[in-house]
Amino acid sequence: MKQVVQNYKSGELALLDVPAPACKPGGVLVRTAYSLISTGTELMKVSEAGMSLLGKAKARPDQVAKVMQSVAANGVSATYRKVTTKLDSYTPLGYSLCGVVEEVGAGVDDVAVGDVVACAGNEHALHSELNWVPKNLYSRVPEGVEPRHAAFGTVGSIALQGVRRGEPRLGDVALVIGLGLIGQLVVQLLTASGVRVVGVDPAPARCGLAERLGALVCGEPGSDVVENAIAELTSGHGVDQVYLAAGGSSNEPVELAARLARDRATVVDIGKCSLNLPWNAYYEKELDVRFSRSYGPGRYDPGYELEGRDYPIGYVRWTERRNLECFVDLLARRRIDVEPLVSHVADFSVAVQTYRRLSEGALDAVAVLFRYPGAANPAPESVTSVTLPRVSPARVAPKNRIRAGFVGAGNYASSMLLPHLAERADVELHRVATTSALSGANAQRRFGFEHAGTDIETLLADPSIDAVFVVTRHSSHAELTRRALLAGKAVFVEKPLALSEAELEKVLAAVAESGNDRLQVGFNRRFAPLLRQARNRFGTRVGPASVRYLVNAGRLDQGSWYARQDTEGSRFAGEGGHFIDTVSWLLGADPASVYACATPGQADLQILLRYPDGSTATIGYTTSGASSFPKETLDLTADGKVLSFDDFQRASLFGRKRSTSPKLPQGRDKGQEAELAAFVDAVRTAGPMPVPLSSLVSTTLATLAVHTSLATGAPVRIEPRG
Repeated sequence: MKQVVQNYKSGELALLDVPAPACKPGGVLVRTAYSLISTGTELMKVSEAGMSLLGKAKARPDQVAKVMQSVAANGVSATYRKVTTKLDSYTPLGYSLCGVVEEVGAGVDDVAVGDVVACAGNEHALHSELNWVPKNLYSRVPEGVEPRHAAFGTVGSIALQGVRRGEPRLGDVALVIGLGLIGQLVVQLLTASGVRVVGVDPAPARCGLAERLGALVCGEPGSDVVENAIAELTSGHGVDQVYLAAGGSSNEPVELAARLARDRATVVDIGKCSLNLPWNAYYEKELDVRFSRSYGPGRYDPGYELEGRDYPIGYVRWTERRNLECFVDLLARRRIDVEPLVSHVADFSVAVQTYRRLSEGALDAVAVLFRYPGAANPAPESVTSVTLPRVSPARVAPKNRIRAGFVGAGNYASSMLLPHLAERADVELHRVATTSALSGANAQRRFGFEHAGTDIETLLADPSIDAVFVVTRHSSHAELTRRALLAGKAVFVEKPLALSEAELEKVLAAVAESGNDRLQVGFNRRFAPLLRQARNRFGTRVGPASVRYLVNAGRLDQGSWYARQDTEGSRFAGEGGHFIDTVSWLLGADPASVYACATPGQADLQILLRYPDGSTATIGYTTSGASSFPKETLDLTADGKVLSFDDFQRASLFGRKRSTSPKLPQGRDKGQEAELAAFVDAVRTAGPMPVPLSSLVSTTLATLAVHTSLATGAPVRIEPRG
């Protein structure tokens, strides 16, 4: 087999043929799929190997001290032979990988041959085709986590242990100094813990990456932007924790930490930087300086690492292995995203050239992976992403009554929206604009609009109108919404919000330009009284959930404009947001990824949604079913309970006892009246919109991602940013 090695005396790097390791008791033999280059630690070793003997001595004074002790004990000649022999030997590189179990040693019963595992250890998770890994240094990788992402397990554990040493709490403000590989992971872990993060790094690209991954503000050392942000976030007190994830010989990180930390803050050293602490600054603030020892408790303990003796969880909650398991679980639940950190993936056959490019600066990277022969290399998920604009809270005065304008007054508007609004004392139906003059006249006669016409511009320009309802054909929704937002109106637009990402970007650009985010999309099912009662009866969910949602959509009438896919988008693009929004509301989160497949020759779809906490939902959207079968049935399973919802007529909860709501005698309330009430109240009181803009955007992206997934045959990640 092949393995990357280095001669510390000459600096030579090589990809050697070496014997395959045996599978010893207490561990497993793992065939590597991906291994990760630590661009900090490993490149430091590579750089030191190229130094002169004097340079090596200056770089590693700890080793010089050991040599001097050996001279005192064994004499100069014996020590010289020992040192030169060690320097002139090949040593391995690497300590973080993911692979497949090829053989299981005696005493191991928690994994089997064929399982995918993340592995750690600078003697066991090497850049090598095969590795023997002891029991406490591997973790089984859950289904759905890509091997290339699981290869980050060790560096993820290092970052996780560093964060644990800082003991962050909800609402804290933390400063991360150094936004390399470890720093970027620390930023995400802190953000996932409810901590507000500010970052510092001399590289603008790394600052930008950290902001995309959750940091509020990042800048160069000494930047006014960073110091002003910390002053604003902490009311001038300083940050609660500082995480030193920088390397090098500069003392600037510890000096910056002292300047920006609050009184009695915690400073955690994760990287390897100069620690010449300015005594006065650290003494006056009584700063608590802590060190984070690699992957966690168990590191450097042969009894733990080699002999498999675990520490009792009651005494040591987070060990090396438990940190590794935790990080892999965070990947599975999409609380951590390592894909943006992957700068380069190289075949293992060109490992030496890759190290050389990194050392010479020809390859500027945060994280580099080696891909091994035979490694599964599925098509990566595509990503659908937009940037959410930042807007200030609405500066709209509350009022007792709002004026509404309607663009469109077709069958849905006239049967499901206008009757409810016409009955409200706090709504004045002021103006309606329709394509046909006659339909406008009919709406005016039936619902009491003060003005009716066909001119949309007049309606949008009317300064007395507070809210515009867009109830037209799908192809016009995004453009009309954009124009209404720019006109300063609150907007209620029937689904869909947009038929393409380009249309969605234009809507968000209008929000950014106008500062007006007063937007609601007609996702009414989350407001259905029976469904809301059922969710309340289910109670607070603890573990991940599984949702099955069958939509028996049926066939369209011949000639329906819904079938004009070339102009109005697909049928699912038009109404699928309803069902995705319902599931997301039930689960209390927005989808992280979408995968879809279609029945050949039919318009039937099967859609799999994954959520950040590990929950999944399948939406079966069918047009080939029987019309006598209910249109919408839904089951939510979690925590030993099942919520069964039957077409807005009956809901049952199965747990220790079964409870069933009475069947509605007539009709189905799908939530339109309650949705309109929530929207009107928000406009009238100048309160927040019923559904956050980020959720509306995520649902729209997920709906559009269905067709992307159908086209590519791969999952699509959903990433609204900002």
